[in-house]
Amino acid sequence: MFILKPRQKKLLAYFILFSGATLLLLLLFDVVLDKPVSKRHLPKKFGATYMTMDNQFFEILNTSIQDVIISNGDQLITRDPAQNQEKQNEQISDMLSLKVDLIFINPVDWNKITPALDACRKAGVPYIFVDSDAPADTCAVSVVMSDNYKAGVQTAEDIISKRKKASIALLYDRNIRSMYERTQGLLDTLNAASFDYTIVYDCTYTSMMIQSMAAMQQYLDTSAHTNVDVVFGANDPTALGALAALQKVHRSSGILVYGVDGSPSCKTMIHEGYMEGTAAQFPQIMGRTAAETAYAYLSGRRIDKKIIIPVKFITKENVEDFDILGWQ
Repeated sequence: MFILKPRQKKLLAYFILFSGATLLLLLLFDVVLDKPVSKRHLPKKFGATYMTMDNQFFEILNTSIQDVIISNGDQLITRDPAQNQEKQNEQISDMLSLKVDLIFINPVDWNKITPALDACRKAGVPYIFVDSDAPADTCAVSVVMSDNYKAGVQTAEDIISKRKKASIALLYDRNIRSMYERTQGLLDTLNAASFDYTIVYDCTYTSMMIQSMAAMQQYLDTSAHTNVDVVFGANDPTALGALAALQKVHRSSGILVYGVDGSPSCKTMIHEGYMEGTAAQFPQIMGRTAAETAYAYLSGRRIDKKIIIPVKFITKENVEDFDILGWQ
């Protein structure tokens, strides 16, 4: 049998005493001091509501936000109001009842979203506008959006370079701030050029492909003798709807059709020669930037009140520089 010598017994006693003290300290830190050794992650909960999810742009935008949030071990609750502002207000109210930490908002109607924003302020829940904002609101912690006015300017500059005289059809929704700003950028630039441009059709209630196709078709049916040289859709679905209406009555030849988004569908139409151009947005960058801004704000860091993401104009000359089948 192995017998410990007195010195060995003393060393063993010290080892046992030291191990016990170490274990006790670890328990104290882990239990009494709120687990600094193995602190648990308490997941944050975010909400997001966009004017519609029936638009691939918002799918890409939401996925980009979600990727950042999931990578942080947190949760994103996404809702689709289907172009209904009252429904969007209700969705925001539901998110508040779920105790979300922050909401990403893309307003359906910038004039009618105020009750939901008031509810956020009352509940103490911050919100970030994405892609479009409500300019009268001053309480959003940040706005992350494309340079919408510049998208209209770029389109007008391309028109000016190709036509000094034109009859122009406009299709947009004036209640969607981003579309309104794009159209205003176009009109301001055309007016400043002092050439012979006439707005022959001003459709102010469309933002979806089916809506714009019906609106353009109605205009063509009732204005058979009116020439249209240029069509501006303030987003790509609107432009594609107008193009479909023109093609249906075989009047698309020679007409310059423009959109805003840089969607795969429009880039394909530009590549094939059916559309003239689109001002490309970058929804992946927008979503990632919005999510990173949210985390910066919640961690107490200083953030920019407005983050403007540049747009790039795409025509047949440079469309192959972009991923035609994907988003930027």
